[in-house]
Amino acid sequence: MKIFSILVAGMMFFGAAIANAQMGDDTVYELRTYTTNEGKLDDLHARFRDDTIGLFNTHGMTSLGYWTPVDKPNTLIYVISHASLDQAKKNWQAFINDPDWKVVAERTNANGPILAKTPESVYMKATDYSLDMLK
Repeated sequence: MKIFSILVAGMMFFGAAIANAQMGDDTVYELRTYTTNEGKLDDLHARFRDDTIGLFNTHGMTSLGYWTPVDKPNTLIYVISHASLDQAKKNWQAFINDPDWKVVAERTNANGPILAKTPESVYMKATDYSLDMLK
């Protein structure tokens, strides 16, 4: 029952985030998948929890939710939003060049690289019927 409650809460949170964006505007959603090296998923969670989400906020990225697949160990999947696709590119450039991020990356990789490969990214637009499913 607890898992169901968490799932429903996550869906409601994600739905509210979509509802806050006006349909037809330029908002884009970015689905990102990270694969960690063996034994490094907890380090990645700590990085996001303690540093990355705050830096995302600083650079115009809105976190919508973070998940770990039950059938893919060492994987983190999350969705963030940006004001537009063009703004997403600017947001990421500012994030990557942020001196605070460089300190976080160096500190959190001090005991070996967290990521096993380059993160995968998919940019998405909300469909006009997304909100209907959440009513």
